Amino acid sequence: MSGHNKWSKIKHKKGATDAQRSKIFSKHSALITMEVKKNNGDPTSATVLAAVERAKKDSMPKDVIERALDKGSGKGASSLEEVVYEGYGPGGAAIIIEAVTDNNNRTAPEIRHIFSKAGLDLGAPGSAAWAFTKTDEGYIPNTPMDVDDEMGKKLADFIEKLEDQEDVTSVYSTADTVE
Repeated sequence: MSGHNKWSKIKHKKGATDAQRSKIFSKHSALITMEVKKNNGDPTSATVLAAVERAKKDSMPKDVIERALDKGSGKGASSLEEVVYEGYGPGGAAIIIEAVTDNNNRTAPEIRHIFSKAGLDLGAPGSAAWAFTKTDEGYIPNTPMDVDDEMGKKLADFIEKLEDQEDVTSVYSTADTVE
């Protein structure tokens, strides 16, 4: 019964792909909702349109985008908030993590756990912000630091673990080799 095995492989591959797309769509949805909320329910503002455009580039369905817009202008957005975490990663690189969450009491310990598993500590507010300049696109390091290949790999792995966390939307680092 080789057909059974083939279908099984297809089913598992599709499941993994769908889970990955769902994670991406969830992040886009949260960002769109937050932008609409920030703009007092105006879905035609430039930042909302930019967030929608990024979602469309990742092939997010129109009905999901519309639900996120409705949620941002309605009562559902009141529970979402933007939070920023700061700390230092492998090699001493300053890191800023942006997240959109409906429960900061869940998200903060999850981020702290990722840091502690790597043998690092999550910093206090302002502990790493001095190393960045905030722009419309995000955070730009004031003085990028050079890291060797080994430390760059450790930092890239650490940032990937942070980005895999459901509520994290962006991670910024002062390291030159990691984006």
